Amino acid sequence: MKMYKSILAIILSFTLQLSFSQVSKDSSIFLNLKKADSLIFNEGFNKCNYDALREVLHKDLEFFHDQNGTQNLEQFYNSFSKSICSNVNFKPIRRLINETLQIYPLKNEGKIYGAIQTGEHIFYIKEPNKEIYATEQGKFIHTWVLDNGKWKVKRILSYEHSPPAKEYGAKFNADYTYELFDNDKQIEKLLAKHKIPSISIGYIKNGKLQQVRNFGYQEKGKPISSQSIYKVASLTKPIVAMVVLKLIEDGSWKLDEPVSKYFIDDDIAKSQFLNKLTTRHILSHQSGFPNWRYLTKDKKLFFQYEPGTKWKYSGEGFEYLRKAIEKKMGRPFDEIAQEKLFNPLGMNKTFFNWTANFDENLYAVEHDENGNSINYEKYTNTNAAANLMTTAEDYSKFLVHILNGAGLSENLYNEFLTPQSHEKPGIDWSLGMQMLMDLPNNETAFMHTGGDYGTKTIALILKNSKQGLVLFSNSENGMVLWQKIISEYFGETGQEIVRRNLE
Repeated sequence: MKMYKSILAIILSFTLQLSFSQVSKDSSIFLNLKKADSLIFNEGFNKCNYDALREVLHKDLEFFHDQNGTQNLEQFYNSFSKSICSNVNFKPIRRLINETLQIYPLKNEGKIYGAIQTGEHIFYIKEPNKEIYATEQGKFIHTWVLDNGKWKVKRILSYEHSPPAKEYGAKFNADYTYELFDNDKQIEKLLAKHKIPSISIGYIKNGKLQQVRNFGYQEKGKPISSQSIYKVASLTKPIVAMVVLKLIEDGSWKLDEPVSKYFIDDDIAKSQFLNKLTTRHILSHQSGFPNWRYLTKDKKLFFQYEPGTKWKYSGEGFEYLRKAIEKKMGRPFDEIAQEKLFNPLGMNKTFFNWTANFDENLYAVEHDENGNSINYEKYTNTNAAANLMTTAEDYSKFLVHILNGAGLSENLYNEFLTPQSHEKPGIDWSLGMQMLMDLPNNETAFMHTGGDYGTKTIALILKNSKQGLVLFSNSENGMVLWQKIISEYFGETGQEIVRRNLE
């Protein structure tokens, strides 16, 4: 046994030297191989899904186990069916320890032809009328090769099996997916490792807010709490979009009426496209405007293309819409939002700007990549595309509202649920939110991100299962945890969401 382990160590050391370096955990190769690992174990091992196994096992598979010898593909299938899936009353379950997973690419003349995947996992037993209990933990090395463009595992080394560490208990959900962060110390450790001051997590299940968890601090000496208020940057846009839909619902505004009827910016007064711009175009990022005029060469607003003909993300479009609505309604947009959305939902700690009602002691101060606080600006004017300040709980209430129909008529709600524009393969846009269709488990996701220097936020809902997540962090490094959290809460569906947004 000792000789076997020594040989494995030498092989791994030599292989890793040949394979250059570990890839980033947000890279496409890492995510694709993590998804492939999920097919082997979450689908194959845990659920006895043979079709999933056939997708990823190479015809020349070699399986080495430090306790059960070696197997080829046929022997692996026979053993799998007899020992893993034959007894439903004594079912082994495997969980990957996500933070241990590493990928090292294999290249030939600069082109990737395969990869080495290493990690650790825990094995459990599920018996009727008993809690799942851990039986052992072990390490693995997978050699993956690209076979006609598809990742196939050609060699599996499973070794160093031992009794499980005490921290690995039996905290599973109904799909045998390990619940996120089994203890608070693990979260605090990750925050410290990545120099992230805080994270606030809102979790929605069955169309209801189940839990809000807060870890870290607003700024040095001030612990984060459920009352802490974050600047959420572009997460402002879905809020604004829903307020506009409510105005359309009550007949105060029209989705397909030219916005020029109520407001014309001097910069585009003579444009041939002026009267073609509608609210539908703006909410689905087809306005034709640049993101911000101050980023253009002459600092002026202009149509980069005809409205409705191409997707292009634009904050200017949302601001243009706000000005038009305010001109027609004769009221500030933030006042309309309070009436239509914030007050009815009890979003009592949501603000478009620093008003007299805003408690600065609750503000989650932005921090740089080194964990140092940043001097923040106190915005006193409403911006329909950015700078909203809110809590994870308030924004979770908003997502719950959307999942449950948003108080809109069936026809208008269906407009929201329908893709209006196309960003790139796998990603479309509805009226105000990014839309990811054809996800695993027959799921459709609606999501939006927000990011300014020192603050990173994301909001996500799954339409069919009525689940959702809100993740707020007052750190430039906040995105580091998104991948882990989304993947662990939503499993294969979450992994695919992450993959599509990173490619």
